[in-house]
Amino acid sequence: MQKQMGFFERYLTIWVLICILSGIGIGGLFPTIIGELSTWEFHHVNILMAVLLWLMIYPMMLKIDFSAVLHVGDRPKGILITLFVNWLVKPFSMAALSWLFFTQVFSAWITPELANEYMAGTIILAAAPCTAMVFVWSYLTDGDPAYTLVQVAVNDLLMLALFAPIIMFLLGVSNIVVPTDVLMASVVLYIVIPLLTGYATRCLFIRQHGEEWFLKHIVAPLNPVTTIALLATLILIFAFQGERIIGNWSVILLIAIPILIQVYFNSTLAYGLSYLFRVPQNIAAPGALIGASNFFELAVAVTISLFGLHSGATLATVVGVLVEVPVMLSICSVCNRSRNWFMRRTG
Repeated sequence: MQKQMGFFERYLTIWVLICILSGIGIGGLFPTIIGELSTWEFHHVNILMAVLLWLMIYPMMLKIDFSAVLHVGDRPKGILITLFVNWLVKPFSMAALSWLFFTQVFSAWITPELANEYMAGTIILAAAPCTAMVFVWSYLTDGDPAYTLVQVAVNDLLMLALFAPIIMFLLGVSNIVVPTDVLMASVVLYIVIPLLTGYATRCLFIRQHGEEWFLKHIVAPLNPVTTIALLATLILIFAFQGERIIGNWSVILLIAIPILIQVYFNSTLAYGLSYLFRVPQNIAAPGALIGASNFFELAVAVTISLFGLHSGATLATVVGVLVEVPVMLSICSVCNRSRNWFMRRTG
């Protein structure tokens, strides 16, 4: 039987498009209200946006069983390939592609200032490996759920140590000024606190009621919260940026090009390395999908904190959300179609 995504996930691209149009319309109809909302800030963080962004991230952290990390050495090849692509290739390839396209190929249409902002947004997007949506992609490709959990748990733990340094290095190389205090505050607010709070919540409820009760009564009801908060965030972002977008709608297409190239490059690299090293297909497919997708909720949160709601960096991360679902579905299709060929090679 063909597997299906949930209602929200299946039509995420459509919801994103609707939110873009709604946000632009709201910004045009109620400019005074939107202007007032944009001033609700505390230490460079918009309070309303922070609440929505935290609601996106926290439910994801509830799903992660970090005890799975204890089994990381059982079958190391798949996880090593995932870590190589996610942390040694992906951010750096995105930095190279964004520099090439935004400062060279598209220089006639993009000012140097905006090129830097788009570069910053795409680099931050690539430096945040996907978490919750990976379980959807793994499910659609008959991936090994236990191994996928290990891959996600290890990546989430590594984000604590590597996310900020990689961003600071790559943006520094690109001559983009990064407020270190704001970046570290973003990491604490959007990674450390949700991760620790999610872990503590998980341990508390499982200890008191068991894992089955926890998944049914806590995780399941919160499943739509992430997507609803994401869509509400997008409405606000595009309400703030609507005037810029109407005047520069073609920029969205330009931003999408290096993102698409990077996604297909990394997924092909991860899948090809898995094929070369005879990793089973039900581990190789999720590995390729993790290498291709992004933790776009975190990327949106960090770019807003660092560069503001009205920045080109924030717009670039939102374009990442727009292309995520259709692109990942296409990669799922390739993985499924190549299953027999792949299994003959690795069997």
